[in-house]
Amino acid sequence: MAQINREDMLELTRRMTPSRTHFTRIAGAYMDEEGQVDGTFNTSFRGLPLSEKELTLAIAKEVVFAQTNTRLMQYKIPGIRPGSFWQFFLGLCECDLKNDALLLNLYEMIGEQYPKGQPYAIYVYHGVYDVPIKTSDHQQTFESEEVYSYLIITVCSVVGKNELGKPECGILYPAFTNRSADLLHVNVYDRSDDGFFEEFLKL
Repeated sequence: MAQINREDMLELTRRMTPSRTHFTRIAGAYMDEEGQVDGTFNTSFRGLPLSEKELTLAIAKEVVFAQTNTRLMQYKIPGIRPGSFWQFFLGLCECDLKNDALLLNLYEMIGEQYPKGQPYAIYVYHGVYDVPIKTSDHQQTFESEEVYSYLIITVCSVVGKNELGKPECGILYPAFTNRSADLLHVNVYDRSDDGFFEEFLKL
């Protein structure tokens, strides 16, 4: 199991504010007690009202701001090949979450595996971060070193009428390692040691 550099995660979370966010799109589904899709949404992140931006940013930050190598772990994936689950993730990145059929497949796959008995919500974020070049004295420039395109996927409990609790689990893919996209690793967040995504990603 690879170790996560805390500074890499802090670099992402520092930009998860309404004025600095690099999220381009957010999509999701509300799931009923039996794991069936009860409603979906898919919209531009930048077009959200400020209050919704703040709420949804707080959810995403719970994943990447979690205690590294304890609550947020890094796992190596077996490789990206035609028809693999990881090719599916890359497809969601490449389409900027604009393919509703791919998203529906994701919701249904999670619904088949996630514990039944209570409603929950799946939130999917797409971000595009122009990673700035760092100089020898560790100062950042305005020039871009790499464009890091990534997904954050969270599963949150639902209280009352679509009121979200904190994420129970989530992933960041591809991992952000040494300030670069790491296609062979994924960061997995688990709030309560249930290990849902760790097992889910083995499918």
